[in-house]
Amino acid sequence: MAEARVIPIRSVARKQEGASPVRPVPPVEEAPPPRPEPEREESAWERGLSDALAFVRKRITGDYEVDEFGFDRDLTDNVLFPPLRPLYEKWFRVETIGLHNVPSEGGALLVANHSGTLMPMDAVMTGLAVRDHHPAERHLRMLAADLVFKFPVLGALARKAGHTLACSPDAERLLRNGELVGVWPEGFKGIGKPFRDRYKLQRFGRGGFVSAALRTGVPIIPCSIVGAEEIYPMIGDVKALARLFGLPYFPVTPFFPHLGPLGMIPLPSKWYIEFGEPIPTAQYEAGAADDPMLVFNLTDQVRETIQQTLYRLLTQRRNVFLG
Repeated sequence: MAEARVIPIRSVARKQEGASPVRPVPPVEEAPPPRPEPEREESAWERGLSDALAFVRKRITGDYEVDEFGFDRDLTDNVLFPPLRPLYEKWFRVETIGLHNVPSEGGALLVANHSGTLMPMDAVMTGLAVRDHHPAERHLRMLAADLVFKFPVLGALARKAGHTLACSPDAERLLRNGELVGVWPEGFKGIGKPFRDRYKLQRFGRGGFVSAALRTGVPIIPCSIVGAEEIYPMIGDVKALARLFGLPYFPVTPFFPHLGPLGMIPLPSKWYIEFGEPIPTAQYEAGAADDPMLVFNLTDQVRETIQQTLYRLLTQRRNVFLG
């Protein structure tokens, strides 16, 4: 029988001490879900293209509204106003004062001084100021002379922009419908006055706008515009040509008609438009519009308020073109 080999305990212990320790296997962690990619913001031209396509789609499908006066809100906001904004913001650099005096809802009558010689830019810029900078983004429905609507293209565009004839029935209907209505009571006397008479208000007619406000009980908001008198300085009036073309006047400016169409580019004067405190009319009794003395006094109050505001703004203006 073979002799058994005895292994010393110390030798075994030595071997166990030198052996590598068994390490536990770490649990396999699940990979986190992939993070969603951040949405890419549309660029300006992409937004513009999207808006243009949406506008064209509405025109093709007829998905737009036109009111009883022909006002096309969609066309006005997307086609008529955008080309005017560079003039408002960069060329004339219009600053508005007192826009909080224009109510956010309900009927109101805005009354302003008038100028422009070749084009009534003051009315257009005032409408854009209310639309772009008033918190309620209201549209100003202007009352225009019948001559405006006799021109084929201009008349159609004026209707599309929501404007109508300067007559009491149309004005009262708009005011009762809760619209913001604009009137320039100087008319062509204001637009076509000589440069030497700038910022001197002409006669306000017979106060038809006051009668409309009294009949509907809406507030009257005096509006004073500085800067529009200098865009086309009128230095002459060719009356023979005015009669030939059936116009109230035929203006001569330093650049028109000598430079042709180039002479119609307005000078870059600095503009200020101030909206005064509303003059209430709701407190008057029914039939107040038929009181000629009351109508005269309110008309004179509105005119004097605008005139004094013009004088104040002119004294604050440092330079015609720099402001």
